[in-house]
Amino acid sequence: MTDEERYKEAKENDRKYMMHSWSVQEKLSPVLVTGCEGIYYWDETGKKYMDFGSQLVNLNIGHNHPKVQQAIKDQVDDICFIGPQFANETRGKLAKKIIELLPDNFGKCFFTIGGADANENAIKMARAFTGKTKIFSRYRSYHGATYGAISLSGDPRRPPVEPGIPGVVRFFDPYCYRCPFGHKYPDCKMECATHLEEIIGYENKDTCAAVLVESITGTNGVFVPPAGYMEKLREICDRNDMLLICDEVMTGFGRTGKMFGFENFDIKPDIITMAKGVNSGYVPLGVACVSQEIADWYESNMLWCGLTYSGHPVSCAAALATIEAYEEEKIVENSAALGEVLKEELLAMKEKHPSIGDVRVKGLFACIETVKDRETREPLVPWNGAPGVMGEVAAKMKELGVTMFVRWNFIFITPPLVITKEELLKGLSCISEALKIADAALEK
Repeated sequence: MTDEERYKEAKENDRKYMMHSWSVQEKLSPVLVTGCEGIYYWDETGKKYMDFGSQLVNLNIGHNHPKVQQAIKDQVDDICFIGPQFANETRGKLAKKIIELLPDNFGKCFFTIGGADANENAIKMARAFTGKTKIFSRYRSYHGATYGAISLSGDPRRPPVEPGIPGVVRFFDPYCYRCPFGHKYPDCKMECATHLEEIIGYENKDTCAAVLVESITGTNGVFVPPAGYMEKLREICDRNDMLLICDEVMTGFGRTGKMFGFENFDIKPDIITMAKGVNSGYVPLGVACVSQEIADWYESNMLWCGLTYSGHPVSCAAALATIEAYEEEKIVENSAALGEVLKEELLAMKEKHPSIGDVRVKGLFACIETVKDRETREPLVPWNGAPGVMGEVAAKMKELGVTMFVRWNFIFITPPLVITKEELLKGLSCISEALKIADAALEK
């Protein structure tokens, strides 16, 4: 069979037998990826794309890192799979390594398959440990697509599958550009945090188990909390005998210029969830890490959590090699350094393009928010509506060889953390070129 015949068959099989996430299937025409390396992937025609989305913000070390590939091969040659009821050398080494990366109040890891079930198991553990049921999360949040995780989310992908799990209470976000209280930082007295305590009062703190937040909001807009916000959440949790759970699924492992997103703030969470960057998505893996206090409690109390593939040896081997790569190649440091370049370039781009209302950056985790008018801040396209001109902007970027996540009036810039300055600047120039379409739409 020729390559041309193989590619034709692959596309036919995809269209006939595959269902793709978050999509009306008949509208899809996915790129057939035939190869990848570093920050690039290419299609059957040989067209090369810069992966400015790190696939799903998980490919932190880039495509086909040889160290991780070799670790996977070595593990397969040793033990492909052993159930979670057994001890395993690779699994234990990874758990030890992760705990060593975390604050000194952390004790143990529970391995899952991905970020969604890490969050679900985290709240199961929090509810059992506290003896309370209510979990507080934010309106503009995303914690995963499984039934419990989407119930925890405020994302508009939640309502179509409601009713969800009970006991979830939501509060507003630190979205300074569109403050839900109409304030301006720093004269706001951090009402986005303090109103949480009022809600806890209404709900009766004796029923409130935990606050679950993304350390820096991800797919709802990369909202970087203002100084003091996360610290205030920690204080509120302490005053009300609640746990603080930080969702590090996107922000973990160098994305924000720190190993973990919460390290940008002066806090110690009680539970941390992670996935994506833990092994850059090479093999599915998630983790829920708990404080020593919680770990000690489970020494004499049943842990009502279990997954067939918990701590899969191949996934753990990939994660160990990935973490070694972060450390040996100073990948987190690269994220921090290029994050400063990215911030400077996006601020300059904002001056150049009237369609840009706001830019938000922390490390190589960034978002451009487009508007029709900077004074009114009306979104360029409706929130949770049709893509409109933003669809044209995304198509132009793809034509120029750069792909990333474009959602509503947001453009997310989340390249692999191994990107070079030259590659970053090249990709940003393509984004700037595509934004001319958005600028032109303002004149109509």
